[in-house]
Amino acid sequence: MMITIRRSALVVAAAGAIAGLPMLTGLALADNKHVSEAVEHAKEAVSHGKAGHADALVKHAEGALKHAEAAGMKNPHLDEGVKHLKEAVEHGKAGHADVATKHAEGAVTHLSEVK
Repeated sequence: MMITIRRSALVVAAAGAIAGLPMLTGLALADNKHVSEAVEHAKEAVSHGKAGHADALVKHAEGALKHAEAAGMKNPHLDEGVKHLKEAVEHGKAGHADVATKHAEGAVTHLSEVK
């Protein structure tokens, strides 16, 4: 009798864990989607910066910044990526495409390391 109760409890616990798994992974994917979008925008910012297009760099760096901040996770690489994006926006608005590009590259490096 005791073995049957333990098996039943184990089966119920396993079923609950499996049923709850998609919800947990869905939340993780939502956060990672923001990070992925931030990386893509930051890469676009780098591309435009290398072409000397400071205005387009700013547009993509701001998009990357929005996604990075929306990720809502605590991660030192994410924090550093946000710092670099803010610097990229600031320098891009000042017309310093070369400096802004370096910061956008730094953002790509750090954001790519976010797990």
